[in-house]
Amino acid sequence: MQLSVIILNYNVRYFLEQCVLSVQDALSSIESEIIVIDNNSSDDSCEMIRSRFPNIKLIQNSENLGFPKGNNIGVSQAKGDYICILNPDTVVAEDTFTKVLVFAKEQHDLGIVGVNLIDGAGKFLPESKRGIPTPWVAFTKIAGLYKIFPNSKYCNKYYAQHLQENQTGKVEILVGAFMVMKRDLYNEIGGFDEDCFMYSDDIDLSYMVLKNGKTNYYFSETTVIHYKGESTIKDEKYMKRFQDAMNFFYKKHFKVSFLFSLFMKIGIVFFSIIKMIQGNATVKTTPKEYFLYSSNDNLAEKLRLTLQNKVTFYDLKKEKMVNSSLIYIVKGAEVILDNQYISFKKCIDIIKTERHKKITFKILPKTTAFLIGSDSSNDRGKIVKII
Repeated sequence: MQLSVIILNYNVRYFLEQCVLSVQDALSSIESEIIVIDNNSSDDSCEMIRSRFPNIKLIQNSENLGFPKGNNIGVSQAKGDYICILNPDTVVAEDTFTKVLVFAKEQHDLGIVGVNLIDGAGKFLPESKRGIPTPWVAFTKIAGLYKIFPNSKYCNKYYAQHLQENQTGKVEILVGAFMVMKRDLYNEIGGFDEDCFMYSDDIDLSYMVLKNGKTNYYFSETTVIHYKGESTIKDEKYMKRFQDAMNFFYKKHFKVSFLFSLFMKIGIVFFSIIKMIQGNATVKTTPKEYFLYSSNDNLAEKLRLTLQNKVTFYDLKKEKMVNSSLIYIVKGAEVILDNQYISFKKCIDIIKTERHKKITFKILPKTTAFLIGSDSSNDRGKIVKII
């Protein structure tokens, strides 16, 4: 078996459904398996997997065991030569795994492969590629030096700014939302460190791979949507776990002075508060108008009733070039992409290409009756069930 896709879920039933639909399409020509681990969700995630995807291996934990342990359980059941650690709030393109595996097999020193990640509004997520957060690199992040001196090799390491968004190359740290690596290597380094509940686990795994003599790569030739933060409410518990995660990484890997430890503690508190504020301060506005791209004219009327708003219908039987028609979309409008007629890859391309137009996007995943998406990486997203 070539690939095992490991998806750890916690209370994101609709994002999980869309994720699995996209993964199934992307694995159609690959000998593979999907393993979903559920960390004791209180929604109907498990019931949905059992009824919608009976051939998928589902592991139900009786408690929330955290990101590292949950994924380690999934990998322990995997059979693929390669594994992909994948967040449930992601959407992959139909050719994502094919491209990544071709690239991975070409590398003689393969560690982890990460990809180009965008949020639900199409904005590139800089954490797609990062450097080791050594004390100095962490300082450049906290002090904002990486923004002031983006071309300086001394200040641009936090987000690996030596590489452009569309440039494939070697990096040090990759994000746990999408990681492809050899299963044997994962097991050799012990997988995710279960002493960390969440947040710095991907940094630690990436760093352990480097210490093992392997090379991590940012692969820019495929793009994946990461709605980001769907499983996490930005509250006081989040802030505490974020602080604990960073402290875990520094204590494990670096000897630092008392003054630096104090500085980092202040910085971690500051940034965790900022993240908490960002997560709670998103102002949701109702789109001025909706534009549906589909070949189902009956759907347009259903959406008008559901959304209680005007829905302009673009018939894909007649309108072959979606991007060309988007030039007429007004600022503040929302575009709805019917995945029954538009591939996940095309949906991703449209969202990425049109990201500067100040419009929002929702996807109607095929064979479902809901719209899904988020307006930014600080937005927990929205589900609209179609009447």
